Amino acid sequence: MLKQRIITALVLLAVLLPAVFAASSWPFAVLTLILIAAAGWEWARLNARAGESRLLPLVFGGAVAAACAATLAGLGLEPPPIWCWWLASSIWVLGGAFALRGGPTAWPHASHALRLVLGALALWAAWMAMVQAKAIGINFLLSVFCLVWMADVAAYFGGRSFGRRKLAPSISPGKSWEGVWSGMIGVLILAFVWVHVIEVQFTVDSPSLYQLLARQGWVVSLLSLLVLSAMSVVGDLFESLIKRAVGAKDSSRLLPGHGGVLDRVDALLPVFPLAMALSSLSLIIT
Repeated sequence: MLKQRIITALVLLAVLLPAVFAASSWPFAVLTLILIAAAGWEWARLNARAGESRLLPLVFGGAVAAACAATLAGLGLEPPPIWCWWLASSIWVLGGAFALRGGPTAWPHASHALRLVLGALALWAAWMAMVQAKAIGINFLLSVFCLVWMADVAAYFGGRSFGRRKLAPSISPGKSWEGVWSGMIGVLILAFVWVHVIEVQFTVDSPSLYQLLARQGWVVSLLSLLVLSAMSVVGDLFESLIKRAVGAKDSSRLLPGHGGVLDRVDALLPVFPLAMALSSLSLIIT
């Protein structure tokens, strides 16, 4: 299993890194469009009705990718209206809280059409936000990715070391409140190092998310980082809720040793639109 995970990770990095560091945003947009199509297929499989044709998840994944591509064709690399980011973030905050409160037993009782629409909107918003983040700059894009990764890694080690109080035992028994706090502390440390070391010692092509938040003052920056860290947990728990509702261990087996695409991007789904919403305020101020 470990060998599989390492090989898959190396292959993904070999494909992803050239697209991330390409001068143009188009290679990254195309590559992530393929990943979003796969995530759409997984979402439809997880939310399939009994006896449903196996072709429908493929159609759904293709439809999500087509909607993303149509948006890109219409807007190019121009950002959508700022209210789109705030609307997507609001849906995540309110809808995520509602879904997590209901737990795995309530999710299957939601309308099938509603579940598919929510999945399509979440994937579309996250993809658009990632493409726009790349258009802002590599430094900005990486700062958002690293926020999610730091929150996850710090929460894992903090939870193993100090975890006592379960966060959501019916959804993800391994997660604890201590892990959440550890993830938040890790993100705050990362932001400080990024602004005061990385962006000082190295030449970067754009301001990071942390730099843009810092322009609004330390109170707003602190609160924003805590909220972003919390939403990464919400994204992770939300996918775990869906898998537990249908008795699935992974969203698919597309990535040997890692599960599916959704298993790797679940925490990114709410964070990227919210990061774009919060940073847009700094860009306006600037």
